[in-house]
Amino acid sequence: MIEIKLEQLSGESKSGKVGKINVKIGDEIKEGDELLQVESQKGNVSVKSNANGIIEEIVIDEGDTINIGDVLFKIDGVKTEDGTSKTGGFNYFNNLMQPQKEEIEADITVIGAGPGGYVAAIYAAKQGKKVIVIEKEHVGGTCLNHGCIPTKALVRSSEVYRNMKEADSFGLFADNVSVNMEKVINRKDEIKNQLKNGIEYLLQKHNIQKLDGNGEIIDANTVFVKANRTETTINTKDIIIATGSEPSMVPIKGIESKNVLTSKEALQMKNLPKKLVVVGGGVIGMEFAFIYASFGVEVFVVEYANQVLASLDNDVCDEISEIAKENGIKLYTSSKVEAIDETENGECVVSFSQDGESKYISCDKVLASVGRQPYFEGLGIEKLEIEMNDKKKGIKVNEKMQTNISNIYAIGDVTNIIQLAHVASHQGIIAVDNILGKNKTIDYSTVPSAIFTEPEIAVVGITEKIANEKGIEIEIGKFPMSANGKALTLGEAKGFVKIIKEKSTGKIIGSTIIGAHATDLLASVTLCINNGLTTEQITETIFAHPTTAESIHEAALNVEGGAIHFA
Repeated sequence: MIEIKLEQLSGESKSGKVGKINVKIGDEIKEGDELLQVESQKGNVSVKSNANGIIEEIVIDEGDTINIGDVLFKIDGVKTEDGTSKTGGFNYFNNLMQPQKEEIEADITVIGAGPGGYVAAIYAAKQGKKVIVIEKEHVGGTCLNHGCIPTKALVRSSEVYRNMKEADSFGLFADNVSVNMEKVINRKDEIKNQLKNGIEYLLQKHNIQKLDGNGEIIDANTVFVKANRTETTINTKDIIIATGSEPSMVPIKGIESKNVLTSKEALQMKNLPKKLVVVGGGVIGMEFAFIYASFGVEVFVVEYANQVLASLDNDVCDEISEIAKENGIKLYTSSKVEAIDETENGECVVSFSQDGESKYISCDKVLASVGRQPYFEGLGIEKLEIEMNDKKKGIKVNEKMQTNISNIYAIGDVTNIIQLAHVASHQGIIAVDNILGKNKTIDYSTVPSAIFTEPEIAVVGITEKIANEKGIEIEIGKFPMSANGKALTLGEAKGFVKIIKEKSTGKIIGSTIIGAHATDLLASVTLCINNGLTTEQITETIFAHPTTAESIHEAALNVEGGAIHFA
């Protein structure tokens, strides 16, 4: 009988909660099969079999709390042709000394299976290339596992909770409405795992070999992958680096406190704090601020700039700041966090300065959300002398996504150009097209951005702020959501649509939307800008009624002489 034990968890976690168990008694398993997921404070980990055999006993149940070293399964080993038991029994130190070695060939090797890496891999495979993907954690990268998708799942739960509390305004009644964060987090994980399994399926469907472990570039045509018990050398024609980014941590006294969370840990919280201080009023910070405020947490945002979401136009910053305050979020701008101190009762005191005055906030948890930085660890780019960008904070690439080594490409957050999942995906396609000899370049002028505050904010093209800085002569049309019939029926009448027209050409060069479903509405404006349409052409287009999209039509009308439904 062989025992399969919990060998490790994410970060320095020593215990976790059993998630979905993928096998049952009597199942035949092979080495490398995923047996279950374990959730810990530092994230999820997939437990894989280190033996071949038949499941004889499942020692744990879903929902159990388990510790490193605990027995999970007992299996009967499968006999080999020579009559011995092929168990693949795990001996960490022995296997470090005597790893299984192999050498394989590839047309394209992709290091990292996030939204840039897996898209590039699938796209390349569909063009007939032999592709290998290397991933040290989970497919989908930060976006799917710790970012875009999980936060949106929490956003939706917080929206539903808020709607239930406000049911009376719709002529409905809901009594004893409450939050069960364990179920909220479980729902988030179910969505994440469904999408993750979908990506795994697509990789298999397109015959893409996925290697678990860390990829190191030895030279322009060789990648070395080391996992716990294997060492693989890949001889490859081209390489795409897609290793993503990791949370930035500013040098604040006490930032290492157990009560300080990154966005990754914040997505695992199954117990709501009473008070939460968010350090950083950028996109990540403000999304979490609205999520937890909706759940009833007292939220404080401390931002160094003089506005939250400071890259946006002033009218948008003012609008979202006012809405945040209406939702009970306390904003401290032009403020610098000096220290995070733990109290005797296990809480925190955040010390910060604002306009020369020292201030203090006591809280249960602190969320550090001051941005992300490219992840290079173990890549070996220094030895290859791959060039970095001017600020040395990302890999330097040209418009074809090539590094200074012509057959090595870099995409996504690791380039630090624009840290957005959809940009990484498009960069991946551009990189593959150039490997295929299609001579494609990338244009960042119409990259849409989506911010899932409440209400949503969406931006594409030139903002009013940037136009003024560049001296571009513009005309602006705005239309308030409070004058849109569909928005009123939804009970979401805050915000506006803003269209920016270039005077000299009449073309739409930018738009910002704040309001109901803003992130979905933005796609139509993005298409307009990308195809060089004018505001006049928008006014001559019939928009369905009643829809929130009519606000785009009205904003364009406002540029060209005046909106119909707003004076």
